[in-house]
Amino acid sequence: MWNTLWSKTTIDEKAIATIKEVKKRAKLTTQELKDVAKALKEVGNQIGDIDNALKGEERKGRKNVKK
Repeated sequence: MWNTLWSKTTIDEKAIATIKEVKKRAKLTTQELKDVAKALKEVGNQIGDIDNALKGEERKGRKNVKK
């Protein structure tokens, strides 16, 4: 009988669990937004290469080394 009474969660415990879940999701969301911002910045850096490619210029960056 005591097991059934003590096993029931109270509203406070549910509220604490909900707050923990919200904090966890907020943290994951901010990390994901940082990753998206970094990817957008990289895309912005590479947009300038498109017009150079259309002009027929060589690629910038590391050269292929054939052995």
